[in-house]
Amino acid sequence: MTLGVQAALALFPIALGGVLLIGFRIAAKHAMPAAYVAAVAVAYSAWGMTPSRIGAASVQGLFLTFDLLFIIFGAILLLHTLERSGGVAAIRRSFSGVSDDRRVQVVIVAWLFGSFIEGAAGFGTPAAVAAPLLVALGFPAAAAVMLGMMIQSTAVTFGAVGTPVLVGVQGGLGGDAFAAALATADMSMMDYLRAVTAKVVLLHAVAGILMPTWMIVMLTRFFGANRSWTEGLSVLPFTLLGGFAFVVPYVLFGTFLGPEFPSLLGAPVGLAIVVMIARKGWLLPADRWDFPARADWEPEWISGLEDELADVPEGRGVSAASAWAPYGLLGVLLVLTRLPSLPLGAWLRAPAISWADIFGSGIVATTTPLYLPGFVLVVVVFFTAWLHRMDGSELRAAFRSSTSVLMGAGIVLVFTVPMVRVYINSDVNAAGFLSMPLAMAEWVAGNVGAVWPFFAPMTGALGAFIAGSNTVSNLMFSAFQYGVAERLAMSTVMIVALQAVGAAAGNMVAIHNVVAASATVGLLGKEGATLRKTILPTIYYLLVIGTLGLIAVHLLGVTDPLMGVGAAP
Repeated sequence: MTLGVQAALALFPIALGGVLLIGFRIAAKHAMPAAYVAAVAVAYSAWGMTPSRIGAASVQGLFLTFDLLFIIFGAILLLHTLERSGGVAAIRRSFSGVSDDRRVQVVIVAWLFGSFIEGAAGFGTPAAVAAPLLVALGFPAAAAVMLGMMIQSTAVTFGAVGTPVLVGVQGGLGGDAFAAALATADMSMMDYLRAVTAKVVLLHAVAGILMPTWMIVMLTRFFGANRSWTEGLSVLPFTLLGGFAFVVPYVLFGTFLGPEFPSLLGAPVGLAIVVMIARKGWLLPADRWDFPARADWEPEWISGLEDELADVPEGRGVSAASAWAPYGLLGVLLVLTRLPSLPLGAWLRAPAISWADIFGSGIVATTTPLYLPGFVLVVVVFFTAWLHRMDGSELRAAFRSSTSVLMGAGIVLVFTVPMVRVYINSDVNAAGFLSMPLAMAEWVAGNVGAVWPFFAPMTGALGAFIAGSNTVSNLMFSAFQYGVAERLAMSTVMIVALQAVGAAAGNMVAIHNVVAASATVGLLGKEGATLRKTILPTIYYLLVIGTLGLIAVHLLGVTDPLMGVGAAP
């Protein structure tokens, strides 16, 4: 079987899911089971994967599904707890001292606060946290999900305290040949990762400066009374400030401190700057933008959560500080549990549930429930109940309502994530083929040659689209990208950096990320509508990054210490 046929067969399940979701507007709960069945059929019939390995990969996917559902549950539970305590009403009031302009709220809550949560926790947490918070502030659920997905762009490569680089790139580049190349160049692995990080922050900075602007024009185009792209540009000075305030410290932290810190520290620095300027009214337009009257919202915008939160009583007179305190505590705890210099993370990872050598396949599935952001969210919920003086009946009601919302997301994710794991674990097969993702990437590389820097980010995005994870995409494709760069005599550091940035952009259209974000606001079944919107900023990001890659390799002649030494891993 030719490589082209392999690539086409590997693409089929993904294309099927995309066509059903976006083309036929079929709900993910129906589209993704079909895609999973197609992936299993291709893996078994074309790749020759054994049923035991397919089953083991699916079980591994179910372990990951539990992790995702736990995060979703924690985010929903925190919102429902704040709803019943009066915290939601207090959060809405708190913006009267900053701005009631929805565009300003997007820059502060979605772009900057969401990017900080990404830097601290990653793995879809910012959308799960920010989307319901935006609904609580009065945004339609569909707008909140769209914005929640767009958060997962610039900050993502350094999410969860640098996990996509420290785990994804490092794990993807492992091997004796690569170690020999490092030794020949007198570099350590961390030296190489820092070199990649220095390129990544610059690439992201160029594209990321305009992401707050993209958020606003998408908001005014799809959710404004006038359906206008240009209406959002009246706040351009402020959105550019939001972009610069994040990416400038982001570049500095990445260049001088390493991959753990660009998003984790860059976002709060930007947040402090932007909130201060917004309070003073600088760079803000004379007009004020809001959504149409609630009665004029289109049915596909809403989930019912909007009306539920709009009628939230003032409660116990919770102050703005007390209402925001749970989110502040959430950020602090996420940082403390993820800093490698502290022992807390290791303590929480110690209680693990594992299944080794599933069905004799060699595949291992593990979950560390206490280390998941979902556990941190639940801890914050109990803190909130104490701080806001809630009684047991109110907290139980929040648990019940959150559990009911969770059930819808579970139906989709129990098929989507196992499909991803079948793809990734197809590297062991009777046909002797590359894994399904690598077969697609190998075919592309063999047909584009010198313009590979333009397509390298798209490969990363494909991996993230499949896996819903920058980290997993880097694990799948970093060695491949390094090998292509070496064969084409291009900077391996630059090509691996393009992979990492493209994988971040791909998170904006990752199917199980949009399912997770939709579940937190009760909007399951409309995932295709969100993907039709977020594909636009994804294309923008990939075009900008791909163009920068071509300029860096062919015009600037960027090199790295490993060029010309070692062998492809």
